Amino acid sequence: MHWLWFLVIGVVAGWLAGKLTHGHGFGLVGDLVVGILGALVGGFIFRLVGVASFGLIGSLITATVGAVVLLWLIRRLK
Repeated sequence: MHWLWFLVIGVVAGWLAGKLTHGHGFGLVGDLVVGILGALVGGFIFRLVGVASFGLIGSLITATVGAVVLLWLIRRLK
């Protein structure tokens, strides 16, 4: 069940990041990849700053922040 929630949070975070950065969606698989990688980036950033996230909403916020940073970095490199 944990993996199912991880995938759902990844898709939602990727979709939200696309909307927040005024982009367009990358499709289900693209949003999933951006969201999962964003969760890793967000977790790293939050640990560096010393902020902990708890629960479903905290995980979604962490993944979304990480996905936004990831999209920003990708667009800067292009």
